Amino acid sequence: MDLWCQYLFPYVDMRIEIKLMIRTVWVSLLIDDFIFQRISLISSFLCSLFLGKIAPIDIMEASGTNLMDIKSKTWNETLLDRCGPNLKSKLGDTVPSNTKLGKIAPYFVDRWDFNPECEIIAFTGDNASSLIGLRLNPGWLAVSLGTSDTVFLWLQEPHVVIDGHIFCNPIDKDAYLGLLCFKNGSLSRERIRNNCTEGSWEIFNMLLDSTPRGNFGNIGLYYDTQEIIPFLSGDYRFNKAGDRIVKFTSLEVEVRALIEGQFMAKRMYAEDFGFKFGEDTKLLATGGASCNKSILQVMADVFNAPVYTLNVSNSATIGSAYHAKIGLLGNEKTYQEITACLPEPELVCTPYSDAADIYEPMLKRYRNIIQMLVKTS
Repeated sequence: MDLWCQYLFPYVDMRIEIKLMIRTVWVSLLIDDFIFQRISLISSFLCSLFLGKIAPIDIMEASGTNLMDIKSKTWNETLLDRCGPNLKSKLGDTVPSNTKLGKIAPYFVDRWDFNPECEIIAFTGDNASSLIGLRLNPGWLAVSLGTSDTVFLWLQEPHVVIDGHIFCNPIDKDAYLGLLCFKNGSLSRERIRNNCTEGSWEIFNMLLDSTPRGNFGNIGLYYDTQEIIPFLSGDYRFNKAGDRIVKFTSLEVEVRALIEGQFMAKRMYAEDFGFKFGEDTKLLATGGASCNKSILQVMADVFNAPVYTLNVSNSATIGSAYHAKIGLLGNEKTYQEITACLPEPELVCTPYSDAADIYEPMLKRYRNIIQMLVKTS
């Protein structure tokens, strides 16, 4: 397994659970002594049903297998050979995400009265569809605040990292999609809310708003369950001097330490991925906590960027429909023109003028704390 990781690292995205994934693939490929003819992902298999023949795998989905070189957009033969013989022919060539594959199969025309001129566009996954449904563009970073928090990043030149996921971009073949998943999202926020305010979000927000930005130099990390990035669990509290302490001096400090710590983690890992923060950076907040303006204000300050919300539910479903439309009209209209009828993001919060002065030093301290905890855990 360690040898596999050495081969994998220079070419493709790498994730914490890589060894488990490889073991699963290895075992499944040994079954029946390679008697199968083709290998499909779920997305390309469903596409094959509508197409009436084997559909190719799109580059977005292929990049999620950790077997494709995300630079050349082709299968990496070194990695394929490590899995088993003849895998390249069994997987087939990859195609851009918006490729027209042909007309719908006659079965659907005869049985379900589909239009025989109906075009089939290469199927993709929910992450790519969400990117389209959220209308993410260069310079934008989407943060989904739910049970788990997820960060979507439009990347031009991603860094090679072992945390998170890097996919081919379904909109721009020369760009990439970064994905960061944080297991401890709303459940940690709700736990601290319950402990500090007896379950009241109104009091929680009041405590958060009443504490100065920077939280007097106090930093907190809260992991109810084993976190993915960083690979830690438990609660960690540090005072201004950098000493680990058992308890903060007030409920206000505890509440702000939680929210600031969660967003500092997201910004730190986004920077590690290669996302460039600047004057044009914009944040798009989605998910359950995106309706909490007090939390979004902290997000704006930590990232030093304006925060927008979008009144769109089921972004992956909407994105799937527009994915098909982009494939159908891609040569006639741009991505921006095709999605122009979708709702515009609404500006909710802007950072305070001193946000960078406060949080840049805190981010350096936060990074040092994470490195120390990971090293000693």
